[in-house]
Amino acid sequence: MDHRDASAVPGPGGLRLRRWREEDLPALLEAYEDPAMRRWLATQVSGADGAAGWLEAQRRGWATGTRFAFAVTEGATGARQEGGPVGAPLGNIVLKRPDPRNDRAEVGYWTTAAARGRGVASRALTALTDWAFAEFAEQGLTGLELLHQVDNEASCRVAEKCGYALARVIPALPPDYPLDGHVHVREAPPVVLSRPAGRRAEAAGTGGGRASGR
Repeated sequence: MDHRDASAVPGPGGLRLRRWREEDLPALLEAYEDPAMRRWLATQVSGADGAAGWLEAQRRGWATGTRFAFAVTEGATGARQEGGPVGAPLGNIVLKRPDPRNDRAEVGYWTTAAARGRGVASRALTALTDWAFAEFAEQGLTGLELLHQVDNEASCRVAEKCGYALARVIPALPPDYPLDGHVHVREAPPVVLSRPAGRRAEAAGTGGGRASGR
């Protein structure tokens, strides 16, 4: 399968990851009005132009093969979500591989206020992790990293629940990253690592890495 043509990825509990659409603009703007989003995310979105620019950035990421962002939704069999109809975005989850020659990549996510407390983040991260290792195995992807600020305890729990072990602590980088950060790592399963590799592939919410916005 061509990862650039991926239309939907199934997840646990009726979750579904799909590419962002123009009709998601109102939900995107509403999500970024949440104080928790303003606290944890380095990249902020405001106004119709800002939301349109964010969507365009996700489209460019897919086109260039460097950033694969999915809207997290509930599938047709999922329960009707609180705060919106089935199919409306519950959050965003993204795989970032700015240098396809690297064997590591970064994952990040955010969830809407209405979606929190229902395991949406951990289910979405599980789905994206499985997709990434399967999709980029032949390009040599061997590990995924998830970064968050040290005081974001919820993201720490999500990472550990999904098998991302705490690997190291990175120093603060004010003003964008005022506190130290945790780097969690999930290694590719043995069945993936045993496959021959061609080109090496690279490597609220998490807050993300130093050089890329959510």
